[in-house]
Amino acid sequence: MRIWSLHPQYLDAKGLVALWRETLLAKKVLEGNTRGYSHHPQLNRFKTSGHPLERVNQYLAAVYEEATRRGYVFDRNKIDWNFQPAKMPVTSGQIQYETRHLLKKLQLREPERVFALLTESLELHPLFTLIDGDIESWEIIRTENTKPNIDH
Repeated sequence: MRIWSLHPQYLDAKGLVALWRETLLAKKVLEGNTRGYSHHPQLNRFKTSGHPLERVNQYLAAVYEEATRRGYVFDRNKIDWNFQPAKMPVTSGQIQYETRHLLKKLQLREPERVFALLTESLELHPLFTLIDGDIESWEIIRTENTKPNIDH
């Protein structure tokens, strides 16, 4: 399960659909409607927010908006739109880690996007606000997640 802290605009089609499905699964877990993934570390960021269902619905809303902007048809009824918008912190180390992870994924699926993203300062998902710090304690660190190979 990967619930990105980066804005969903950077994901390719496969990544955006996966994000939608995985976040819907996270919502089901937080609602108590499934027992699978109930201890997944990515859920801790929502569980500790004070309002986990509101935050996951807010997260889904931005994913839905990005999908709609691209002309995809996601079911807006999967979101409880009665959330009070808020911000959750995410560390600079987490963003650096996720950026490397995303670039590595895109290098395999859409290499032309990697070069475009290397010149940008990537935006956060609108739910998050940046704070200084290392990789988040809930992150599952993969050692192969190093700088992407951008040599051609």
